[in-house]
Amino acid sequence: MITAVDTSVLIDVFGADTRFGQPSANALRLCLNEGALVACGVVWAETRAAFPDDDEFARAVRALRIDFSPPTEQASTLAGLAWKNYRAAGGRRERVVADFMIGAHAVTQCDRLLTRDRGYFKKYFDGLVVLDPSK
Repeated sequence: MITAVDTSVLIDVFGADTRFGQPSANALRLCLNEGALVACGVVWAETRAAFPDDDEFARAVRALRIDFSPPTEQASTLAGLAWKNYRAAGGRRERVVADFMIGAHAVTQCDRLLTRDRGYFKKYFDGLVVLDPSK
């Protein structure tokens, strides 16, 4: 079982969020017990921005046993199409194509996505299994 992890969950844990930190940490442990944890390039970059330096970031992701998983051409193409459909349906610019890369990577290269930001993922990525640690 391969679980793609979204930035929201990682920031909950690394930032020790008082509301979501513990449920997100518990969900990460559960997913790790069932298989691999991966982060696509977008999540990797967004999470790295929360750390003061590369070494601290590397230690943190290693401690959680999260692997880097670059998106394939198929995932990138799907992300572009999903974002195009979102915009055509009146979606505002508050969502950017990078958000859709996370969903496309998860649906094409993983078995599920661990995220708290689930609203548009299910709508734009048929068949994507979404786990929400806040529930």
